[in-house]
Amino acid sequence: MGIINFPEFFIAAFLFIISPGIDTIFILNKSITQGQRSGVYATLGITTGVLVHTTLAAFGLSLILSQSAAAFSTVKYLGAAYLIYLGISKLFSKEDLIKQKEPEQPVSIRKTYIAAVFTNTLNPKVAIFFLAFFPQFIQPAYMHSAKPFIVLGLTYAATGLLWLMVLTSFAGTFSAKIRSNPTIAAWLNKFSAVVFVLMGVKIALTKK
Repeated sequence: MGIINFPEFFIAAFLFIISPGIDTIFILNKSITQGQRSGVYATLGITTGVLVHTTLAAFGLSLILSQSAAAFSTVKYLGAAYLIYLGISKLFSKEDLIKQKEPEQPVSIRKTYIAAVFTNTLNPKVAIFFLAFFPQFIQPAYMHSAKPFIVLGLTYAATGLLWLMVLTSFAGTFSAKIRSNPTIAAWLNKFSAVVFVLMGVKIALTKK
């Protein structure tokens, strides 16, 4: 498949995955404030975003982001705007996180999944990371083949999925206690809203 030093890739990828970042914060927020089920769907959404980046890297489309300042800026500001929008929406939301009606659950879960996909996909740093990281473990002769990128991307996605599921499981155990206290839940919701806005600002200020 043209892949070299696979064990080293796995270790490096795992260390990068467990490092706290936007994806981790997003999933913890969903798991704690809305429950473990919401955290699971957020994890699946993030994993879907990783697969999108894998596909783009495999077929060379992400190369545009690394070579075009305009393309990088466009994706960067779209991602930043989306995170800021999520934060502001949560900040002024009247939604009751404690007593949510059962019929609304599927809609909420679907929104969580879609938001997670966009959060990861619209982060240009992930695309640049894939382009900078993966080639170090691919033989030069296979650099223009999609296969090694796909294998490494699937490995990265599977590793990330397992780690985030574990994280979601632990975070979800605190959900019931927090949600049973309206004051704590309200303040946590506002805090997470501010965090989303700050993450959006951070991405907007990110240089290539």
